Amino acid sequence: MTPAATAPRRTARPKLDAIAAEAVDLARTALEDVTEPGQVGEHLRVEASGDRVVTHVFDCLMPGYRGWSWVAILVRAPRAKSATVAETALLPGEDALLAPDWEPWSERLKPEDVGADDLMPYKEYDERLEHGYENTGDEDADRVANWELGLGRVRVLSPVGRAEAAERWAESDFGPRPTSERKRRGTISANCASCGFLSLLSGSLRHEFGVCTNEWSPADGRVVHLGYGCGAHSETGKDDADPEIPRATGVIVDELDVEYQKPAPEQPGRSEGEAETEDPAQGTPAEGGPVQDDPEAQTPQA
Repeated sequence: MTPAATAPRRTARPKLDAIAAEAVDLARTALEDVTEPGQVGEHLRVEASGDRVVTHVFDCLMPGYRGWSWVAILVRAPRAKSATVAETALLPGEDALLAPDWEPWSERLKPEDVGADDLMPYKEYDERLEHGYENTGDEDADRVANWELGLGRVRVLSPVGRAEAAERWAESDFGPRPTSERKRRGTISANCASCGFLSLLSGSLRHEFGVCTNEWSPADGRVVHLGYGCGAHSETGKDDADPEIPRATGVIVDELDVEYQKPAPEQPGRSEGEAETEDPAQGTPAEGGPVQDDPEAQTPQA
């Protein structure tokens, strides 16, 4: 086999038909017949789609269709002197606003989208659940010898469900936190495993998780990892030298003496302006006050 025989064949690009390419008005008229007035914009370009087949592209002016274009495909028969309309369409461009790909509700719905009153459909085969002990109503004591958690429920949590819950809780905001006795930033001095406000879960989950019962903790009423911790630990401040609020050993009474002084009586026949300008110590006008004549100085001596 020669190298020329193994080389891929090149596909020739179609030649743009001149008659169909010049029929811009025909393409616009075809689009205006299938659209509302004012929805077809300016002519953007013309492309060769095949032998004697061209595509005219127009701007789309419809609200909400950013990046979309109207297209009209024209064809010309061999030896024909005019083109005809083959198809019209509205096509998206590279930056067109498109709806997201359809997904079934089971894949699209997230746990945070479900409220307390929303009803979820029944899932018969759920790997997170397994069959539990059912109360049959028989009086035979040997049938159910001991009380089991989940008695009376058709299905209980399976090992897969427990593992998924443990992984989800460990990665939450109440998962393990680093500890440091030096109280470094972002660390805790003690975790929930030594806190008195921790109520452990039942079953195998009690080895890793519990419920916080401290109302002053941000995790109050939440499932927390035993490695989690916060400033509301039951033993917080136990080893500190000084207590947060010092307590008094005896009764302390604060006393304060206040000296009462009576206001000086005002002299009759004097205005407020004269009282303010007169120096009370010397009985003479104060600095900046009016100057009064001395009657004794003006009396002539004999």
